Amino acid sequence: MASIVPPGLLVYGMQLPIQTATASTAEPWEHDAGPDELAAVARHAERTGFFYLGVCDHIGIPAGPDADHMSTTWYDCVATLGWLAGITNRVRLLSNVYTVAYRHPLATAKAFMTLDRVSDGRVILGVGAGHLRGEFDALGIPFDQRGPRTDEALDAIRAAFAAEYPDIAGPTYSGGKLGLRPRPVQSPIPIWIGGKARPALRRVALRGDGWIPQATPYAQMAEDIACIHRIREQAGIADPLDIGHITPPVYVGTPTWDLVGPTITGNPVAIAEHMHTLREMGVNHLQIRFRNRSLTELLDQMSTWHQDIAPLLNPDHPTPQ
Repeated sequence: MASIVPPGLLVYGMQLPIQTATASTAEPWEHDAGPDELAAVARHAERTGFFYLGVCDHIGIPAGPDADHMSTTWYDCVATLGWLAGITNRVRLLSNVYTVAYRHPLATAKAFMTLDRVSDGRVILGVGAGHLRGEFDALGIPFDQRGPRTDEALDAIRAAFAAEYPDIAGPTYSGGKLGLRPRPVQSPIPIWIGGKARPALRRVALRGDGWIPQATPYAQMAEDIACIHRIREQAGIADPLDIGHITPPVYVGTPTWDLVGPTITGNPVAIAEHMHTLREMGVNHLQIRFRNRSLTELLDQMSTWHQDIAPLLNPDHPTPQ
């Protein structure tokens, strides 16, 4: 287990737009956008100091209320990250988050080891237990077993990251001493775990290199971080852990339209001060989603963050240009 965020820094990443059209995150213009616009955002994120780009994971969305809200547009996670690896050079590539219970862990390990090789060591395997019962049902996977299967899969994936011929023999998955190459550049590939319920926090503490606290309210962060560290201490795990926070939507400046819903707005100093309160809790990576009405406005917001807010997050470290 290892931290990948440089010590003392508060870094920022983003879940990419366009690759999912779910109503809770997609702006209206994204529904008519495609790979060209997605590539423009990814390349600009690299230019503006983003630590990672995140791509979601769903195989399919059941018809009915789930599809009505979430849409059925979900780009394949590994295929999209592989494409992003070819059009970027430095920014890290995060699965945000990969439902490992849907696949044999050796298939997951092979996909992400290959991705790490072709990206020259930029992968972060973000994983989650999954939440969409209808998707589990359609894939023939017991929904009430998703927690134990996720834990078992994580152990097997770590074994595959560590050895060419991993020895896995759990109740659900077995490996039969299959050899897996190419080997990853990173040793090992970092694993960040998503979730907010107590079983997820325990999974982060015992099996994770980092935490992606999905839908965790700001007021709950300090208590959950303390819970994770307490479990690690009791287990004798002393390695540093990368702690994240998915912020509410952000608009730098004063919006001229009705944003609808909670949004962090204002001048750079005020926004940076809010982010510093998270640092004081122990957070070292932020996931930012900018409110915007067009690709141009999104890119402008990213540039403004880079120029006016990023230097305030880490005043003792120069912001890359």
